[in-house]
Amino acid sequence: MRFTISREVLIKPLQLVAGVVERRHTLAVLANILISVKNGQLSLVGSDAEIEIVAKLPIDSGLELGDTTVPAKKFLDICKSLPDGSTIDFTYDNNKVLVKSGRSKFTLSTLPASDFPLMKAAEDDLAFHCQQKELRRLIDRTGFAMAQQDVRYYLNGMLWEVRADSLRAVATDGHRLAMCTRPLATDVVGLRQAILPRKAVLELSRLLQDNEDMAEVALGDNNIRVSAGSFTFTSKLVDGKFPDYERVLPVGGDKVVVGNRDDFKQAFVRTAILSNDKYRGVRFVVENGVLTITANNPEQEEAEEQVFVDYEGDVLEVGFNVSYLLDVTQVIEADSMSLTMADNNSSALIQDPNNNDSLYVVMPMRL
Repeated sequence: MRFTISREVLIKPLQLVAGVVERRHTLAVLANILISVKNGQLSLVGSDAEIEIVAKLPIDSGLELGDTTVPAKKFLDICKSLPDGSTIDFTYDNNKVLVKSGRSKFTLSTLPASDFPLMKAAEDDLAFHCQQKELRRLIDRTGFAMAQQDVRYYLNGMLWEVRADSLRAVATDGHRLAMCTRPLATDVVGLRQAILPRKAVLELSRLLQDNEDMAEVALGDNNIRVSAGSFTFTSKLVDGKFPDYERVLPVGGDKVVVGNRDDFKQAFVRTAILSNDKYRGVRFVVENGVLTITANNPEQEEAEEQVFVDYEGDVLEVGFNVSYLLDVTQVIEADSMSLTMADNNSSALIQDPNNNDSLYVVMPMRL
């Protein structure tokens, strides 16, 4: 096998494909990427046995058909270290790969392409098309609320909920919840749910572009496949049942606090400095026109911030994890944001007052 390609054409697809590869794996070949040349295309495949990314690049010079696998990290590091504008000549012969560029020459070990475990295509009983930027928005608006290493394994990921007229993403770690819904026309009857693993969500976010180019989504019983541009992304789904998130959405809140998002953000940043490192709690006291935020820690240090808000009503005092509030201010894009609460023990419903496609729930803390 042989091909010649420019560094600039190869580097980004190689980074995306190699990004899914785990350094340590029980199957040695999964530390490698699969490289093949056929039908005028160069194909790169990276996998960790749960997630697979395929990139296909057109090439028209130095072609000799074949396939092999090479160490993902070493090959990526070699390509990254080469100067801009360089040309890479890749040759596979006698179970070795020779990579040449200018006066540089590298010999890499290989493992047989036949050992590389490709993921089988799903029996797709639901397929739809969606703009890449819409999928990106769903992930960007909710991904921060996914659990990381929760024993409730189904929380270590993101729920995708497909309806006939919409696609919804929901993430929660049990203490806060993020939800985003975008309009979408599909053939689904009723409701279809799938839980994407956390790593799959992060890899898919890297792959999708913030543009109007279309992505094709195929949802099977056990895996999901997303084809976008020259990439095909496949992931196994989490085998579990996501909690009934609609039960935790606050209803009946009559105390609505509206303020400048950046003012909230800066106040949260400053009070967080003197909050308890472990619990991150801050106290809200909201009264007519003013929200007072205070934090203290075991060293008896204290921070206090006041934010002018649009609020008229009874005095309300409640505690929250300041880190969760900060995360929400990072993803809301509007100049203002609203917090809706019912009483001292109720969760806060946080929204952009001018765009209701996303909402956030933060549970209260006892301080």
